[in-house]
Amino acid sequence: MGKIEMHRVKGDFGFEAKDMHGHTVRMDTSDETGGDNFGIRPMQMLLMGLGGCSAIDIVAILKKQRQQVDDFKIEIEGEREQGKEPSLWQNIRVIYFLEGKIEPEKAKRACELSMGKYCSVAATLLKAGTKITWNVKVNGK
Repeated sequence: MGKIEMHRVKGDFGFEAKDMHGHTVRMDTSDETGGDNFGIRPMQMLLMGLGGCSAIDIVAILKKQRQQVDDFKIEIEGEREQGKEPSLWQNIRVIYFLEGKIEPEKAKRACELSMGKYCSVAATLLKAGTKITWNVKVNGK
């Protein structure tokens, strides 16, 4: 079981969250909605969670396949529902950029396994009706 503690530390909406290991992150809302731009918006944090979850899966899978990952970057873009409350993520696009001695087919398979089987954040978003598309580029191709 996981446990998170949150404490308001700045203005009305500036919170700091701490996990059971002492790692912290700051969250806030936008200036337009009364925040101080103190931290990450909670919905953007969900995109970051998707990236982190899938990245860990992909690196672990490629390491098991003896692929050498020298660099790894992810770009994530999301579109939320318009005119609804709550406003869920409707479409998310992920691009994985891998560098190193990596066979492209193994990289593609690692991404498929992460997004379709192992990544709990992706599974959560998919169950909420989010459409997730992704692409992988290995050494710029």
